[in-house]
Amino acid sequence: MDILRFAAPIFTIWTAQDNGQIRPPAVAGQFYPNSPAILKLAIEKFLADALPPVGVNPFAIVVPHAGYIYSGQIAADGWNQTRDGNYELIVVLGTNHTIPNLRKIALYQGKGFQTPLGTALIDTEFTSRLLSLSPDCTMDNAPHTREHSVEVQIPFAQTLFPNAKIVAAIVGEADPGTYTRFGKTLAFALNKKRALIVASSDLSHYPSAKDAEEVDLKTLEAVASLDTELLRTTIRNQMARRIANLSTCACGEAPITVAMAAGREMGATSGKIISHAHSGNIPVGERDRVVGYGAVLIAAGYNEVKTGETSTDDRDVNISLSDRRYLLRLARETISRFLTVKMVPLPRLSTPARREKHGVFVTLKKRGNLRGCIGRLVPDRPLAELVAAMALESAFEDPRFNPVTAEELPDLEVEVSVLTPMKRVSGVNDIVIGRDGVMLQKGGRSAVFLPQVAPEQGWQRDEMLSHLSMKAGLPADAWKKDTIFSTFQAIVFSESETL
Repeated sequence: MDILRFAAPIFTIWTAQDNGQIRPPAVAGQFYPNSPAILKLAIEKFLADALPPVGVNPFAIVVPHAGYIYSGQIAADGWNQTRDGNYELIVVLGTNHTIPNLRKIALYQGKGFQTPLGTALIDTEFTSRLLSLSPDCTMDNAPHTREHSVEVQIPFAQTLFPNAKIVAAIVGEADPGTYTRFGKTLAFALNKKRALIVASSDLSHYPSAKDAEEVDLKTLEAVASLDTELLRTTIRNQMARRIANLSTCACGEAPITVAMAAGREMGATSGKIISHAHSGNIPVGERDRVVGYGAVLIAAGYNEVKTGETSTDDRDVNISLSDRRYLLRLARETISRFLTVKMVPLPRLSTPARREKHGVFVTLKKRGNLRGCIGRLVPDRPLAELVAAMALESAFEDPRFNPVTAEELPDLEVEVSVLTPMKRVSGVNDIVIGRDGVMLQKGGRSAVFLPQVAPEQGWQRDEMLSHLSMKAGLPADAWKKDTIFSTFQAIVFSESETL
């Protein structure tokens, strides 16, 4: 399933005749959609799912800059913290990915940044003021030509603050003192302006999902402390552990440090971690090699907001009504969003039930007839993530059916079956129709029926086992001899019964 590119990329040649006046998009069609309508819809959906604002007078946010399919929701969580602000200026601090040995802060000299949503105008007066105030700055468009870390933030700014101007700065690799000094200068220059600082950075690169979860949390906690030396020490100590495949803890350590220093000068005493995830958390992501993402808010103060239930016992297969509704909506929205914007929502693991690992099947029915059903008996990820993954596979990978189309969505009903662990039984007499799902294994072949299949088809036990044998590619009476049976139960809930 190729969903890593949204469409043919826009290749715009930036010639001398352009004189650097309008910086054209370099990664539209790759990191985010190049269709204005699809891009607008994607951002609106991300913001609709975003965590609510918790800060008072936000000064800065730290947000990721990967492809929207992977990091868009975490970026939206960060941007959504600022949506009540009335900003006239947004300073985007980018990471240098393209120019070797950039030692200064490269300010973009031009009139604007173009995206499919239009042109975000540069505040040329403030850019010039920064240059005059800070010897660490230089006017240099070259680092901006192919750099994505600033560009991917612009559509969020255009959506939330369409009248605000921007300042685009690529923070080069220099000594930590440079970042702190520039942060203080930036805060001084922004005095009495309605301004937001955006530090663009991803987190860990390429460790396993388990290692990323540990490493990223430590990095984010250091960022939230607003202690720039603690951040530097934390990153160095984690890199010294030589965690397998970990190439960096934060590819935007420099812009993060600038934002931390500026935030302290502007009156913030701490930051707040809003959300974090990694590329393995979404249905299309791999878990053995991931990239981490986090959103941090730097503000004058914070309000505590409860984000989820905490009462479910992790040890039980006990799924509350609200969790059932969430999982059904997640399954449908995963299919719908893939069809409309070639992206998928980020599963929220905000309750114990959603974090637990259970086998799961997602079944799609169209006007009562089966339209797709795929599941996983042995879970390799939390329940919410597995539901989203199986929803995609049921809609687009079930070999018995053509892929689901957008026109079919209104006629589809989603059903989720959360499984108990599989248990081997001594024989067919231990199988109870209506209670047990059954796995049959014989001669290297196997097949599974969910508990609801036999009652829906009107089968008694022997008839069900004959059909199960044939599903495994065996003769109908193969179940009668030298066959291994395992059973499981399921909590089954559907849209028609639950929503």
